[in-house]
Amino acid sequence: MFAAPAAASEVQTAANGNLAAKLTKLKETFTVCSYCGCGCGILLYSDGERIVFAEGDPDHPINEGTLCPKGNGIIDVYNVVNRKHKRRIINPRRITKPLYRAPGAAQWQEISWDEALARIAKRIKKTRDETFEEKDKNGITVNRTTAIGALGSASLDNEENYLLHKMFRALGIINMEHHARL
Repeated sequence: MFAAPAAASEVQTAANGNLAAKLTKLKETFTVCSYCGCGCGILLYSDGERIVFAEGDPDHPINEGTLCPKGNGIIDVYNVVNRKHKRRIINPRRITKPLYRAPGAAQWQEISWDEALARIAKRIKKTRDETFEEKDKNGITVNRTTAIGALGSASLDNEENYLLHKMFRALGIINMEHHARL
């Protein structure tokens, strides 16, 4: 029997041996759990519209196919239960595009990813240029900015965190933190 609450209807058929047949009709996608810094491997199964099943990756060296309760409920990150039909559906209020609210405006407006990334890059450069310190008050070379901070992510793997750390250091950012909950 599979212990995946996200696939309750499929779990019931596992006793009859029909779960494997159902999974072969779905697209399998490998991912890393986003809840803590362990980096457990998860296999997600989708039907083209939504994720319908999740299980631990048996070939992953960290979790070897097992998942904690949080990892086991990973597909509910973007799902909600439709009260009328008692089925999981993609949250209709889930934000999937960048939103921008101009200073003083009351409403958010959708913008493209290119525009959002360009705005972010311009603001980082402007803030860095205005606050960059080459030397501290004692004349020691520091090459830093204290006006920008960075928050790491437990859902990134070591290589991604390493690259982000290098990028932040190259920008002169010294205020870096992490939110792993191990």
